[in-house]
Amino acid sequence: MANIKSAQKRARQAERRRARNVSARSAIKTAIRRFEDALSAADAEAARRAFRRATILLDRAAAKGIIHKNKAARKKSRLAKKLASLPVEETAS
Repeated sequence: MANIKSAQKRARQAERRRARNVSARSAIKTAIRRFEDALSAADAEAARRAFRRATILLDRAAAKGIIHKNKAARKKSRLAKKLASLPVEETAS
């Protein structure tokens, strides 16, 4: 632990930020996992909801600097590609 008061404060702040960042990254991973689970179950509606949630979390994390904006864009692109690969459901006319 640091001896200087300002360095001690910085260490406390860094620990709080680290915990927040870990939580945000975990939420992103969970959202992506739920999306992929919905895809494997061929549940198009649940996949769309999970995709929406994952993209929101990715955008928020990129805006806050938790992940790089290009990483967020890459992940969103890959998720969208997977969502588009789902067979299109025909609605009764």
